[in-house]
Amino acid sequence: MSLEIRVNGSTHRVDAEPETPLLYVLRNDLALNGPKYGCGLGECGSCTVLLNGRPTRSCVVPAKAAQGREVTTLEGLGTPQAPGLVQQAFIDAQAAQCGYCINGMVMAAHALIARTPHLSHQDIVDALRHHLCRCGTHVEIVQAVALAAQRARGEVVA
Repeated sequence: MSLEIRVNGSTHRVDAEPETPLLYVLRNDLALNGPKYGCGLGECGSCTVLLNGRPTRSCVVPAKAAQGREVTTLEGLGTPQAPGLVQQAFIDAQAAQCGYCINGMVMAAHALIARTPHLSHQDIVDALRHHLCRCGTHVEIVQAVALAAQRARGEVVA
């Protein structure tokens, strides 16, 4: 079956069963490797994308759910040459070790800052509590999100 989905500002037609996990379509059909396959159960957060701006676990959402909605992946937030605001903060705070959880953390942080730019430490912790990081870089990740929020408010330039 052919599905039409809008990803990172471009419309794509893909041949996939409607119940195929959105993650598989993004990675296998569109070659977008930002979202990762972690647990396959929607528990770890590695597969997080934004669906109409809301963090969504793409491993448990069928591809048909993306029709008529905007999907944003990590690739849609910036490029290696011009990282997005949150991506740059993660780089500056050295908030990644293995990098497996970072997709989900960045996507969740981006959505959080978009809806609530004035964040407390607890707001950040609460927003990321369902994203698993096995490397133990949560302190740096929280610092990166705080830095990105400060930059979004214009409080910190570099």
